[in-house]
Parts: sequence; C-alpha cells; structure tokens
Amino acid sequence: MNIVELFLLAAIWGASFLFMRVGTPEFGPVPLIALRVGIAALVLLPVLRSAAARAHVRRRAWPLLVVGVTNSALPFSLFAYSTLYVNAGFDAVLNATVPLWTGLIAFVWLKAPMSRPQVIGMLVGMAGVIVLVWDKIGEGQPGVWLATGAVLLATLSYGFAINYSKTRLAGVPPLVVASGSQLAATLVLLPLAFLYWPAAPVSATAWYAVLALGVVCTGFAYAIFYRLLDRVGSAYAASVTFLIPIFGVIWGAVFLKEAVTVSMILGCLIILFGTALATGKLDPAGFLSGKTAK
Repeated sequence: MNIVELFLLAAIWGASFLFMRVGTPEFGPVPLIALRVGIAALVLLPVLRSAAARAHVRRRAWPLLVVGVTNSALPFSLFAYSTLYVNAGFDAVLNATVPLWTGLIAFVWLKAPMSRPQVIGMLVGMAGVIVLVWDKIGEGQPGVWLATGAVLLATLSYGFAINYSKTRLAGVPPLVVASGSQLAATLVLLPLAFLYWPAAPVSATAWYAVLALGVVCTGFAYAIFYRLLDRVGSAYAASVTFLIPIFGVIWGAVFLKEAVTVSMILGCLIILFGTALATGKLDPAGFLSGKTAK
C-alpha cells in the first residue's frame, strides 16, 4: 500500500507542473499561486478543528509563516513564472535538485557532516543541470536563463524550508504544519494577487487547472505525503523526489505534446544519479563491498 501511495504522490506532484503550465499564462504567476495555496488551506482547514492544533499554530505562528513563504508562496510562484518560458517536463526534472540544496544548507547552516560521495553527488547534480539547459540556451530561447534561475531559487527555498522546519517546528504535528503554512502563504500572497489580478477574463480550462493545483496537487498531496511520513519515515517519503521527474515528463509529453529531448533524458539521469549520491541513497563503497545504502 505504501508503494502505491508513493507512486500516486509522484504522479500528482508531477502533474502540478502541467497544471501550472496551463494556468499561468492566463492568471499570471502570483494570482495562480495565491489561489492554489488558498484552496489548499481550505482543504486542510479541518486539521485545525481541535484546540490542540490551534494552540500549536498560535505558539509557532512565526515559524509557520517562514515555512509558508519558503516552502509554498515563494517557490510555487517561481515555478509558475518559469512555466511561461520552459515546459513542464523541464521544470519537473530541475525539481529533483531539492535534496542537493537541502544537503548543502544542512552542511553550511546546521554543520551536518558531508561525505566525499555526497560532495561528488552535488557536483554531478549541478552538471546535470547544465546538460539539461544546454540545448535551450544554444537555441537562444528567450527567458530560459531567468526561468532556470527561478527554478533553482525555488528548489533552494525548498531546501531551506526543510532544514528550518526540522529546527523550528519539531514536535508540531505534520498536518498542522501543512495547514498552518498554507494559511500563512495565502495571507502573504493575497494582497499581491489583487494587485496583479488579470484584466482579461480567465478561461474555464485555466480555472480547472487552478482547482486541480489547490485541491489535488497541494491539499490532497500533502495529506498523502504526511501520512507516508507518519507510516514509513522521512527517508522513504522523500524518495518521491526520484519519481516526480518521470511523471512530469510523461504528463507534459502526453497532454501538452512537449518534446522529450536527449538532453532532457540525459540531464534527468545525471541529476537523479547525483541526488542519489548526495542523499546517501547510493553508496559506491557499499556497492563495491556488496552492501547497499540505507
């Protein structure tokens, strides 16, 4: 059952890039994401029905605000902006750099030890990013540099949020963190959404995309993710990162007719290999000795 939920979660989060690609051109990045986190907050609101949950939110209001900004409002908006210039599969592949940033921030900020394979993994992962963007830059496509930078800043923000949550929100039930952070993200983005609300009417297709983002890709997906965390732990749940690019590329190719290039496949494989090294999922020394990484 856990493996089924893991693949379901990867399929849902892989589809989020597809829905952003559909909705962003009409809504604009900020209004789209304000709606996404607002709808997700409503979906998760029943989590706060208990007095204990609300007490957690009151006591940890500032950390929840920080996580709401760095784990949702900012990275979601940056990803949405990037979809104006690059395709959904491209974004999904770059999303796999999250564990690289997470490990680097833990090393710099929390003084977490880092082995030689992990350092090599980070360098390999960054090389994969270069391979991924090389063709697009060579083709002179407008906005690719800014879009790539926006995605890498988004994944860096995710990496910060993961480490920050571990240090400042320890002991808070995960679903309370999810609900409280989505409420915080909504409050931050709401004024900007009114400021940048599109002047032209928005199509029904774009509205369906934002509903799917809010209900399925955020609210429902968080519920699955945190249930996995509770059942099987963070290492197993975090392995969804390795599956998201696969589904992101598939959905983009099937529904948006996006081209799947050799550089995209090669870049994806290199990034995932680097991520596996950097997160300890792949231990070369253990492999050579007949042992596997845990």
